[in-house]
Formats: sequence, C-alpha cells, structure tokens
Amino acid sequence: MQEFKVSTEQVDDFLEDGFLIIPNLLDSEETKLLLAAANADPMMKENVFDVSDRKGQNSQMTLWNHPGNDLWGMVSRSNRIVGSMEKLLDGEVYHYHSKLILKKPTEGGAWEWHQDYGYWYKNGCLYPHMASCWIALNHADRENGCLQVIRGSHKAGRIEHGVYSTQNCADPERVQQLLARLELVYCELDPGSAIFFHCNTLHRSDANISERNRWNLICCYNAARNDPYFSSHHPQYTPLKKVSDTAIKQMGLRLSTSSESFYKPDESDITRAHTAK
Repeated sequence: MQEFKVSTEQVDDFLEDGFLIIPNLLDSEETKLLLAAANADPMMKENVFDVSDRKGQNSQMTLWNHPGNDLWGMVSRSNRIVGSMEKLLDGEVYHYHSKLILKKPTEGGAWEWHQDYGYWYKNGCLYPHMASCWIALNHADRENGCLQVIRGSHKAGRIEHGVYSTQNCADPERVQQLLARLELVYCELDPGSAIFFHCNTLHRSDANISERNRWNLICCYNAARNDPYFSSHHPQYTPLKKVSDTAIKQMGLRLSTSSESFYKPDESDITRAHTAK
C-alpha cells in the first residue's frame, strides 16, 4: 500500500482547529486484526482496569508505555502515524504511551471534559508539544459514546484541572465559556478512521447507551525536544524506530508476550484519571 502522509493543508487545519480527522487511516483488514487481538491478547486482559464516571458506570482501559514487536507496536510505530505526528508537532517525536479502551454496551461510562496536557504537564513536560491519535476499532457515534472535541479550544492554553466528579477534569466554568464561543464537534468515525488531536484540545465522551461495543486505540506522542525534566509513570525521551505501513499486516495477529511495559494504577491514580476518552 502507498505510505500515508499528511498534507500541508492538513497540518494547517490541525494547527487551526486543534484536531484532524483522517478517514480510513487503517483499512478493514488491519482494523479486524486489532479487534481480534483486543479480544484474544492475554496481556490486555491481565492488565485491564476500570475507570468510573459520576454515575458509577465503568469504562475498561489497558495502558502501556513502550511499543513492542507485536501487533500493537506495529501500529504505534507505523510511519503513517509517527510520520504524521512529526509533521503536526514539527519535529522528532517519541511514544509517550498507548491505551486500549472499551465501553461495553449499555454500561460503558462517560469521560468528562479535559485536556491531556492538564495531566501531562504535571509529569515534567514543560511545553504542550504533544498529541494523540484516536483510532476507532468499531463504529463510533453519538449513541455509543464517540469522542467530542471543542474546535479551536487548544488556543485557550492549559486549563486548571481538578476532581469535580469521580474524574480529574477541566474547570467547568472555563469549559462552559469556551462552549459558548466555539463549536462542539461529535467525531463520528467508521472503523479504522482516526482523529489526531492536540494535547490542549478539550475533549470528552458520553456513556455508551447502545447495544454495541465501542473499542478504540489511542497512541500518544511527545516531541523529543520536550523531554520531561523528571521521571514519572510515563517515559522520558526514548528513540522510536518507525516501521513501514505494511508492517501491521505483515505482523498479523501477534499478541503481547510480556507485561513489563503495562501500567496498572492504584486507586488514587484512577481517581486522578488518565488521558482516556
């Protein structure tokens, strides 16, 4: 397949809007491989944890810091994602972490408005030279809790975060003022489609009220020039070896073999909430 590259116009859109939607970033075969792995990978099941919303509904998450030589690693190291991030963030990037999130039918919980940099700033990252790639593994729509973003909200800078429900989220007063001025976008995506978004872009998602799963993979990156000045539960600069876009299919259904890079938070970590959607 032809290597995917973001265009100059798409970079400009990202800088203006704080996000960029890419239809069919992964094709049908690749998406099916990831869904099969999500259901079969023993490391994903052993390292899953719950995050509750204000109504007590849970989303399930598995999080890992370093990409391996398995199917998940081929995605997060693929040129189509890493190369795009390098253009969007204007320089070399490294893998900050990835996570797989499941909202089960009728019970998958909501995520409150937040910025990823609202958390990552406290990990020693001095600048918001960070972004994420959110990939839909099945159809994401309003009914099953698709991602929502506020267009242009990244230009407001980092907003103070605090525990306003069971999650660490952005100051509700600031969010409401921005919602009154900016556009709310529901990112309804087909399987394999993705959204790249800036770490200061406000985003959230509703609970899954449908009879369908909502699986998604999020790959997060930090600019190499933004190496955290102290260590935390996410890695400092670690050189990232990109792989060809063909590597995902070539790897096939190769599952994780080690739990070394997986992160299992304690209760206080879950309350503070990670960068999940």
